[in-house]
Amino acid sequence: MPRTRGRAPTGGRAGALSREVIVDAAVTLLDEHGERGLTFRLLAKQLNTGPGALYWHMTNKDELVALAADQVLGHAFAAVPRLEEGAGAGLRALAIAVFDALDRHPWAASHVTAPATLANALRLLDRIGTLVARTGLPPERHFAVSTAISYYITGVSAQIITPRATLDAATSRDAYLAQTAESWAELDPADYPFLTRTTTDLREHDDRDQFITGLDLLLDGLNTTAAPRPPA
Repeated sequence: MPRTRGRAPTGGRAGALSREVIVDAAVTLLDEHGERGLTFRLLAKQLNTGPGALYWHMTNKDELVALAADQVLGHAFAAVPRLEEGAGAGLRALAIAVFDALDRHPWAASHVTAPATLANALRLLDRIGTLVARTGLPPERHFAVSTAISYYITGVSAQIITPRATLDAATSRDAYLAQTAESWAELDPADYPFLTRTTTDLREHDDRDQFITGLDLLLDGLNTTAAPRPPA
């Protein structure tokens, strides 16, 4: 997100800061206080500077949080081998690394959006596309399949993780799931036969396992589609 700069703010320390330093500090504060608790005043105090110096580097809080979330994505890549693995194993490792990174920083999940625009979101999509291109899929299918996988990774991660980030501090994940399960149990089984018999699964399920289950189904479908077909 480029910013047109004018004169440095009076009394600010723009030259002593950088976007990277500001974003690093923002990630720490977001982990501690959540998105609603992050303010430029708090961030300025953390960095021992004035709010005006921050605005020299950042347009507003939305830009700051987006860049912080993009940094979280970048950290996920560090734990993933580049392209030495097979395409399926590489995609699986990449997807799980992204989910785990967002799970450690729940506030970030809803800010990793598609289509990709920021640096690490672009790298994620490019890495996915490069791996998909190594399968047996015809080139004309690479874009559709790559973006579908990208949307699964970012979208499903956000759906699973974001509700936890928005819970009141006094409400645990277990309490939230128990409350939701109770509301499902009160539904009419004639209208909701599946939901009313899976309340225990809702209470006890593991978020990461839920994500990986869907991921493996998606990658199994990719393997089947990309596999060479026997001659007629």
